[in-house]
Formats: sequence, structure tokens, C-alpha cells
Amino acid sequence: MTDNIPLQPVRRPKRHDNKHRNGCCPWSRCCGMGDFRPRTVWLGHPEKREQRYPRNVINNQKSNFFTFLPAVLFNQFKYFYNLYFLLLACSQFVEELRLGALYTYWVPLGLVLIVTIMREAVEEIRCYLRDKEVNSQIYSKLSTRGTVKVKSSGIQVGDLIIVEKGCVCFHLASVTPLVLSFPGSCFLRTDQLDGETDWKLRLPVACTQRLPTAADLLQIRSYVYAEEPNIDIHNFIGTFTREDGDPPVNESLSIENTLWASTVVASGTVVGVVIYTGKELRSVMNTSNPRHKVGLFDLEVNCLTKILFGALVVVSLVMVALQHFAGRWYLQIFRFLLLFSHIVPISLRVNLDMGKMVFSWMIKKDSKIPGTVVRASTIPEQLGRISYLLTDKTGTLTQNEMVFRRLHLGTVAYGMDSMDEVQSHVFSAYTQPTHDLPASRAPAATKVRKTISSRVHEAVKAIALVHNVTPVYESNGVTDQAEAEQHYEDTCRVYQASSPDEVSLVQWTESVGLTLVGRDQSSMQLRTPAGQILNFTILQIFPFTYESKRMGIIVRDDSTGEITFYMKGADVVMAGIVQYNDWLEEECGNMAREGLRVLVVSKKSLTEEQYQDFEARYIQAKLSVHDRSLKVATVIESLEMEMELLCLTGVEDQLQTDVRPTLEILRNAGIKVWMLTGDKLETATCTAKNAHLITRTQDIHIFRSVTTRGEAHLELNAFRRKHDCALVISGDSLEVCLKYYEYEFMELACQCPAVVCCRCTPTQKAQIVRLLQERTGKLTCAVGDGGNDVSMIQEADCGVGVEGKEGKQASLAADFSVTQFKHLGRLLMVHGRNSYKRSAALSQFVIHRSLCISTMQVEHNYMVPFGLFPLYQGFLIIGYSTIYTMFPVFSLVLDKDVKSEVAMLYPELYKDLLKGRPLSYKTFLIWVIISIYQGSIIMYGALLLFESEFVHIVAISFTSLILTELLMVALTVQTWHGLMIIGELLSLACYVASLVFLHEFIDVYFIATVSFLWKVTVITLVSCLPLYILKYLRRRFSPPSYSKLTS
Repeated sequence: MTDNIPLQPVRRPKRHDNKHRNGCCPWSRCCGMGDFRPRTVWLGHPEKREQRYPRNVINNQKSNFFTFLPAVLFNQFKYFYNLYFLLLACSQFVEELRLGALYTYWVPLGLVLIVTIMREAVEEIRCYLRDKEVNSQIYSKLSTRGTVKVKSSGIQVGDLIIVEKGCVCFHLASVTPLVLSFPGSCFLRTDQLDGETDWKLRLPVACTQRLPTAADLLQIRSYVYAEEPNIDIHNFIGTFTREDGDPPVNESLSIENTLWASTVVASGTVVGVVIYTGKELRSVMNTSNPRHKVGLFDLEVNCLTKILFGALVVVSLVMVALQHFAGRWYLQIFRFLLLFSHIVPISLRVNLDMGKMVFSWMIKKDSKIPGTVVRASTIPEQLGRISYLLTDKTGTLTQNEMVFRRLHLGTVAYGMDSMDEVQSHVFSAYTQPTHDLPASRAPAATKVRKTISSRVHEAVKAIALVHNVTPVYESNGVTDQAEAEQHYEDTCRVYQASSPDEVSLVQWTESVGLTLVGRDQSSMQLRTPAGQILNFTILQIFPFTYESKRMGIIVRDDSTGEITFYMKGADVVMAGIVQYNDWLEEECGNMAREGLRVLVVSKKSLTEEQYQDFEARYIQAKLSVHDRSLKVATVIESLEMEMELLCLTGVEDQLQTDVRPTLEILRNAGIKVWMLTGDKLETATCTAKNAHLITRTQDIHIFRSVTTRGEAHLELNAFRRKHDCALVISGDSLEVCLKYYEYEFMELACQCPAVVCCRCTPTQKAQIVRLLQERTGKLTCAVGDGGNDVSMIQEADCGVGVEGKEGKQASLAADFSVTQFKHLGRLLMVHGRNSYKRSAALSQFVIHRSLCISTMQVEHNYMVPFGLFPLYQGFLIIGYSTIYTMFPVFSLVLDKDVKSEVAMLYPELYKDLLKGRPLSYKTFLIWVIISIYQGSIIMYGALLLFESEFVHIVAISFTSLILTELLMVALTVQTWHGLMIIGELLSLACYVASLVFLHEFIDVYFIATVSFLWKVTVITLVSCLPLYILKYLRRRFSPPSYSKLTS
């Protein structure tokens, strides 16, 4: 038997972002927006504004009360399918084209429109209520009348707002903190903004923090100069000026002085001035409307619909040609188009949409994948045809739970089994008396031990200081918060930081004896193994950024007055900062190959004069409005030279549960898995091996770093000579290859069993997905858990978000949301497979149902010379597509060929679907032949058994048609189930009961005769029995793959 010819996927055109950067519409000045410009915001005086600002309201509705109905109707009839049926129904108002009662055309169309309008109306009402709830949130505002309550929609630029702990600034506004509660700083949760669950430290303006009360903010003459609104949520440039000071005070403002909308105040109380509102918010400007994904299956069904319409036109022309184009033949063409219009089934879209709703409901209710959410109920069948799965690493394949594994000092390394040695070195460093033996009198062995001890102590001390971790004390039911904070209770302490790596490092220093017990904006406290508290003054902090790949801190030891600059970062940047050594690169590579995340820790001692000189230059750079980032980076880099290398730290990110068997299932199902990560090459490669994404026997081609076209050409030629090997490539090399050799690179990469792309940016991840779609024409699925995966998830044909430690941003943006990566196997192998096979069977059966009755209509008009009228009129034609056949036909959405356990045990069954065989031109042609055969048998049988009146033809043929459809459902399903049998009996009962009311079309007395029964039985058997015999022979001599597993 020849292979089926799959329908060619219709790739979507490149889309353009239709969101205007300058406002909600091209005429954004009507919204009070205009061009984005910097602003001067006077504290507590919104009336002094220099320009109009948008209202602080959120509006996610697609339309309003007046535009709702026109918008819904336009969206429905802009497609050929629905427009065709609208024109069909409207043609019945023309007397010369009318073929029957108006309701036979308008009722089906009306039902489809009513269902659509009701669904859209429910969504719009829900959207309106959500918007109203957000816009009605109550906040406290400082005014000359004291503290007043104001709705979110009433907040204006320049208002002074009080934000308490736990307050969700979902659509509050963007605020600059002016006064914070003790200790002069607060923490934010930003998981709904940037996908990170860790707390962020925020600082107030120094001069306003010193005011006696918050109400004094209204008495001073001051303003904030802020940059124009933009989409960058990680940076902010502004200045604060107080004019009534002596002298006037100027302070620079950065990202640490902001509370963006969509964040939550996790600790402290904030009094801030509103600087952005409404559509100028960072969160709103970063929200691009996700594209409406149209499934490949829907495109294929539309393709079949167009073929059916073409057949309709051809049949109408043939019928007119058989009449020799006599009379007003052009009018006859339109009448035949109307008469045979059932060739294109109007119920197809309704049945498929209802089927998708059932598939989505079944996914959500599956107890074996709890917590799974379907956010795009229009594409569940896409899950059954995935060829490429692109996954993030951290938090998706791994748990994003960091465990400290290795401390390397160059000459000695400490693993998990030797941490007690580190603990003893730290203990001895803080418990030995200061009047130790002079080095000259100490034995040599003791001198070596003291040197190692001091090195270990310096390394542990540096790790305990160079971070952004803050210990937070909470009540544990026995000790309240204030008491726990005062006595540094270990049981009440929780560490919060912007990275789980940093928390694991601080937790490790605590385990070896040096504990971080306190921290505020300007100081840090460490507790030694002996219980002594070491106080350090924080002079400067240089936060980690993706561009710098390092973070630093300058502290002063309060007991000695020594000033030290500590820094940690990735080896690629730290190698050029630390003093020359011969072991850094080699050991970093060794630790990375073990799957560890490596950080290089260094320090530099500063004199008081050196620090004062640096501080003056640093403050001057931070006050710059133009090129501030560049100037600040230049000043910091002046310190980052010839630093002393202290140690390397290795942290492990453990794999998620059942990642290995899940990847094996996907690989056996014919799905190629690509891992796209921002991590370094060695760590990504090790994780890929550990997860068995790359098997141990598989060759790996590590793409050499290339920067020019010539280098890329040579490396691609070297890669071309490799066969069946996994590819590992960095983001920089990938960018060069895609720039010069996009087609050649993608062709080679698609042949690899696995691909690992490391150091990838979010834009590159989305670009890879897009190129795979364009070059291969195959369906892609993207899986991620962080905000940096959103673009990839939205670009893929199916986006799956994992609710991980990086927040819910990815899961909220995805089409499907799971709680663990291992659930992906069942989502694809069971639900994806079933959804696609059931949708294919349902669509082809609905087409068969329409073609049967259309075939009978064509033959009736060809053989009966008198008049041009429908074979079945009025309620018969409506009932045929609804109550008489709808229940058993729709029961196909519950059909299954194998049990879910078998589908998981034999993922090779999924591979058959990748060729598109359940819905192909071959299967479509088979169903067309079956429809023509059955329609012809029923029509010719009724005519051969014709008695005295035409009404008997209608009775015999229509009853035979109903019975044939019910039997064909039983023939089509793979496994009979209770609901299918109930649907069959219910439909048959509805038909028998309705005969009492159909005396206008059917002779009720004739139906009760023996003659009627034997004629209907003979016609039905002749139309169905050969198909049952063919199905049995095929199962007997050429059984499908799944039948071997069910027998």
C-alpha cells in the first residue's frame, strides 16, 4: 500500500508588530499621549504637569458596547468559509433563487453565529470585570488634607502614594520611593514583571528619607526629572532635585529607586511619587499581544473546504452543461450552487470547535498530569504532530535548586566529603590567639597549614560578603519577628536574593561557620563560629548584569578600618581582571564538565585615598543624564585591575524528576530535542549528557568559536563531514552562521539527533524557532519556565510553560502550562495523539455526512426531469445535521485506538502521526468515494423501489440515510464505548419520535408497513455491508500498527 500524501502545511507569513510604540493607536494624541518625552514631575502637585499623561487605567477589552457586535461579525465573515454561508443565506431573499423555506439556510447559520457571539460576549464580560476590579483597587494618597483613599484609575503623575507591605502594585503606576520605613530599604517581588521569584532591594532618595514625617514631602519644593517611557525594565535614568535646600540638592536615580507596576512590596512601607501611568508603564509597553495561533490541522481543513467548494462549482457547471446551457443558464448556475451547497458542510466548524473544547477539558481533568492548564483551546491537536521540541535548561530540565559542591583554591580543592576540613580552617581562623608563634620559629609543616588555613578563611569570608543576599527574620510561632531580628535567631532566618546561586553560597558559608545574620542598606553583619559579630560598612555595590557577568562590593571592616573591593563573576570576564595564573582556565573547564556552575572570586585592598578618589569620580558619573551607563562602567573598570584570585566555587543545579525517561520517550517518538540555554558551553554540554539528551555513545561536535565569514565557512565544512553527531554551539557563533550561511547551517543542524545552543539570548531563541518553522515546515514546541523564554514560547506552534522557581510569566504566556517537565510526555503521547486522530476522524465524517446527501441531491436532479427543487426540505435537512446524527458523530471525540498506558509504553505510535496520515489527500479521497457510493446506492435503491408517489422516495431514502450514518459511526470508531451506543440509540429514538410531526414530508402510514421496512433494510445493507467486509479484510491482512498492541 502506498503511503498517504500528507497535506502541505501552509506557513504563515511573517507578522509585524502592530502595537504602536507611541500610543494605543495611530492617533495617540487623542489619548493624551503624543510623543514620548522626558518629564519633570513636581512632588504632590499633579496640576504643575508640563504635558498630558494617559489615565491610569487598564483596558484589555477588544471592543466596547457599541463596537462589539460589528467587530464579532466582521471577524467571522472576513474568512471565506463563513462569508460563503452568509451569501448563501442572503440569496434566499431573491425570489428567483429561492429553493425552500428561509429557515433551512438561516437557522444553521444563526446557530453558529449565536454560539460565537455568546462565547465572545462571555470573554468580553469577564475581561471587563477583571479590568474593573484592577482599576478600582484602593490606595492611600498623601494630600494637604492628610491621607485620603483613591482608586487606581484616579492616580495621576505627581501624586504621593503610600504602598504598604503585601500591596500588589498590579496597575498602580510606576513610583519613585521617597520615604521608606526602617531600616530605610524595602524588597519587591517582581515575578509577574520579569519572571524572577527572588526579592529585589529598593532604596529611597537620601535627602527625603531624612525628613521628620512623610507629610513634610508636601512642604518642600522638589521635583523628579525622569527619562522618557521605554520598554527597558532593568534600567532607569533620572534625577531628584530639591530647590529650597541650602545649597540645592541633586541626587541621581537608578533602577534601585523605582517600583514598577506589576510588582509587590514584600517588606517595608513606601511613600513614593508617581512618574508613569497607564500606557506609559514599563509592564504595559513590554506586553505585546500574543499572536492568534491557527493550527496546521485547521489550515488543512480549510484546504479541503476549498476543494469541496471547487467541486461544488464544477458539479453546478456540469449540470447546466447537461441542459445545453438553455434559457437563463447563468441563473441556473446560481440555483444549482444553492441546491448543492451542502457539499461544503456548515456544521464542520461547530463540530471541530466543540471537539477542541472537549479535548482541552480532558487535558485539564487528567489526574496523572495535575495542575495542567490549557490556555489555547483552539490548538490541542497540534500536540499530536510535534517534530521539534526546543527546551530551556535551567528550571525546565533542571530544578533551579542550587547545591554547593566544590571550593577550589588552585592547589587544593574541597568537595562535599571534605567540607569538615573547611569548617575546621574557619574555626581555627577565629579562635586562635592573635599572639601566635612567629613564622620563623614555627615548623615548616605548621607554616603550610597556616597558609592554607588563611587562604580558606579569606575565600570563605569573601563568599560571605560579595553578594546581594539579605537575611529576613519571620515569626515561627514561638519567637516574634522583632525578637528574632534582635537576637539573630537561626530558626527564624530566611535568605532572599536575586539569584538562587547566591543563596546557596551564603547557606554554605553558614554551614562552615561564617553566618550572614544582618544586612541593611549600608552595613552587613557576620557571625563567627565563636559567636562574635563582625560588622562591615557597605560603601558601594555593583550589581550583577547580563552584560557585565559579574558583581562587586566595597566594604570597610569596622574593627580594623580596612577597605576591600570583592568581586565574583563568570570566568570569561574574570580571567582578564585577576592577576596572571596558570590554573584558572583549566580548572574552570574541569568543574564545568562535571555540570557545575562556576564563579571566580577575587579581592583587592584599597587605601583610604584610593577609595575617596574613586567615590568622587563614581558620584560624578552617576549624576550624568547622557551616557550614564557607559561613564559609570568606565569608572568601575578603573578598579577592576590586577585583583587577587581567591577561589573558584562550583554549584550544581539538579535535574527535574524523570527528565531522562521523558526525553527518551520523546526521542523514540521521532521528536528531535534542542536545548537552548543562556548557560556556558561546558555546563550546558554536561547537563545534556546527564539528562541523556546526548547519549554516551553519541559523538559530539563542539562548534568552534567563529567571528568572521571565512571562519564560519571552514567550520561548517568541518561539521558537514561528521555524521550522526550532536551539535553544541554558542550564541556568538550561531549569530555569525545565521548571518552568512543561514540555509546551510539550518540544513546541517536539522540532520543532527540533538542540538545544544548555549549563551543564547531570548531573541536568538525565538529566531531559532522561526527558522525551524520556515526551513522544515514542521511543527515546533517550545518549553520554558522563565521570562526570558516567553518570546520563544509565543513564537512556537505550541508553547508549553513550566511553573518553576522563575515565576509564572512563561506559563501565563504559554498555550499549555504544566507543573513538571515529565508531564510533557503524557501531554504529547496521549492527549496530543488522541486529539489529532479524533479531530481527523470527526472532520472527515462530517464531510462524508454532507457529501452523502449532496450526492443524492445531484442524482435526484439528474434523473428527475421535472423542476429544480431540494430533495429534502424544511426540518428534514436541519434535523439531518443536528438531532438525527449529531450525538453519535460527536461521540468520535471520545474514541481511542489504544489505552493511554500503551501509548506511553510504545511512543513509536506517535511517529506515525508526523506524516499527517490521519488527515491526508488519500484518506479524503477514500471518504469521497465512500460518500458517492453510499449516496448513489441509497438514491438509486429508493428510485428502483419507487411505488406510487414521490413522498415514498423521500421516506425510504431519508430513513436509509439516517441508518447508514449511524452504522458508519459504529464502523469508524476503533473502540465501542457506552456514550457512542447511547448516542446511537438516542438519535434513532429522536428520529422515530419526530415522524409524528413530519407528515408534511413523510407518509406516516407507509412507514408502518412491512414493505417500507424490507426496502429500507435492503438499501442500508447494500450501502454498509461491503464497507464492513473491506474493513475486516484490511484488519485481517494489513492491520495497523496499534492493532498488534490491542490484540
